[in-house]
Amino acid sequence: MNKNKDISKDIRISVYGQGKMGLPLAQVMAQYYKVIGVDVNKNLVENLNKGINPIKDEPGLSELLAQNLKSKNYEATTDFSYASKNSNIHIILVPTLIKENKPDLSIVRDVAKKIINGLKKNDIIITECTMPPGSTEMLIPVLEESGLKYLAYFGLAHCPERTMTGTAIRDITGQYPKIIGAGDERTLKIVKEIYEKINNKGTIVMSSIVAAEMVKVFEGCYRDVNIALANELSYVCEKYKVNSEEIFKAANSQPYCHIHNPGYVGGHCIPYYPWFVIDENTELMRTARKINENVINTLIMDVIEGLNECNVAIRDSNILILGLTFRGDVYEFEHTPAKPFIEKLKKFNPKIYAYDPLCKEDDYKKFGVKFKNDFKNIDCVVILADHKEFKNLDLNLKNIKVIVDSRGVLDKEKIKDYGIVYKRL
Repeated sequence: MNKNKDISKDIRISVYGQGKMGLPLAQVMAQYYKVIGVDVNKNLVENLNKGINPIKDEPGLSELLAQNLKSKNYEATTDFSYASKNSNIHIILVPTLIKENKPDLSIVRDVAKKIINGLKKNDIIITECTMPPGSTEMLIPVLEESGLKYLAYFGLAHCPERTMTGTAIRDITGQYPKIIGAGDERTLKIVKEIYEKINNKGTIVMSSIVAAEMVKVFEGCYRDVNIALANELSYVCEKYKVNSEEIFKAANSQPYCHIHNPGYVGGHCIPYYPWFVIDENTELMRTARKINENVINTLIMDVIEGLNECNVAIRDSNILILGLTFRGDVYEFEHTPAKPFIEKLKKFNPKIYAYDPLCKEDDYKKFGVKFKNDFKNIDCVVILADHKEFKNLDLNLKNIKVIVDSRGVLDKEKIKDYGIVYKRL
């Protein structure tokens, strides 16, 4: 690559993917650079150019979008060729999928194929989406279809996003240092400059692109295995009839212990990342996945046992599920516990209702449950998401016989004062 040409003085960025991670990144970067947001969703793009923010639960995003449109530092488009031709830094931040426990990088490869239509000498391609180790460099043959040779004419880097829905801007700008792995020194210098400008925690430079890819994957694997351990330890606590929260809190006062909270593992990240590296030599991670998925069966048994204690057969019961999203106060359903829980619960033929303060009418239809926002004639309440609203429930629930609290939202002792059977994961 031409080392005399320094594009850092004239950086123009395209961010491919304007979803819950890509849009906040584009808006943060547009405070410092000219940025094009690229997405296949025509309606989304039209709304973005009008200043309509589709991610309402992302603090500060609407204000940044308005500011960047006014300064003309940001525009959105569905035209990949236009974006590629008019930028020299190409950031890919699109979904990486799992099909039958195997990574599916088809969307990433499709974006790379579209970038080559405008790929130029000295351009840099950065992958931010989390992928199996080696995936970024697997794009080299695709990118070289442009007629340009890797390293001689374009650079490559991996800088994994380290963000969560609802705190993306905070995370991008300084919650954690940015991980960087680049294929050559010139690329590293420019990429480092970009991210250090937007992130006040700076960067951590890895020895290679593959090393950078492993960081985010390993973060997810660690959390998945730790939660599986917490789930098993909570079963041990149940056996001895002690409070797992009390035990975990005391154990974690020792600096070498960091037991997570037990529960079902949902969302875009943790349930999927282990499958990026699981093979015949990673038995622990495979086992952790099984343990964490099995939480649904535990919750079903809690419902059955709780109702039995009240002499109510599950097939004759009315059950109200509180929370359909995968996480509290975030409108997102990826790998939500509600889906497998409802599917298994239906096999016992109870009447199933649900309430989620974030959900629309169509959401209840998708889950195959009836909307209900009161406790009249309800035998069992199952809390699956820790929405703030649920922490302030009226505890004088005269009709309720059983509460299964998978998130530890309610006060166990107060619930028992009302004579309600309380089951907590």
